[in-house]
Amino acid sequence: MSGASNWNAERAAQIINEHLGLEGPMLPILHALQDEFGYVSADAVPMIAKALNLSRAEVHGVTSFYHDFRHEPAGRHVLKLCRGESCQSMGSEELARKFLAGRGLEWGGTTADGDLTVEAIYCLGLCACSPAAMLDDELIGRLDAETLAEAVDTVSI
Repeated sequence: MSGASNWNAERAAQIINEHLGLEGPMLPILHALQDEFGYVSADAVPMIAKALNLSRAEVHGVTSFYHDFRHEPAGRHVLKLCRGESCQSMGSEELARKFLAGRGLEWGGTTADGDLTVEAIYCLGLCACSPAAMLDDELIGRLDAETLAEAVDTVSI
């Protein structure tokens, strides 16, 4: 996420127009919108649908199918906890359950102060270092409750 700012329909229209010449432009448009605003606003769906001559349902289907697209702004920090098979076999589900409960969150939730959003991811490629996470694009392996809390508390200071 490069710029995470307030939604701006004019800027969104520019982004959409910049990508119309691409073959299969929907995913590049969605990624560019999320890069610009930190999420894909519901207001963008009809704009994209009109520009690509698709139904709103088709655009919504894509944004809801891919877990990477947010429908509201994320917190200042984003923690992605791996839920892949290797991480699960090494205790990631229990680790995540306790972490989320301790922060009063559910998957995809953001803390009340807007500091942290916790998302699921289904493989980070760190299977040899399971369980793993990614915090603000930094990979962390061999997690336990202490190292996870320490990493999150360090960026939240």
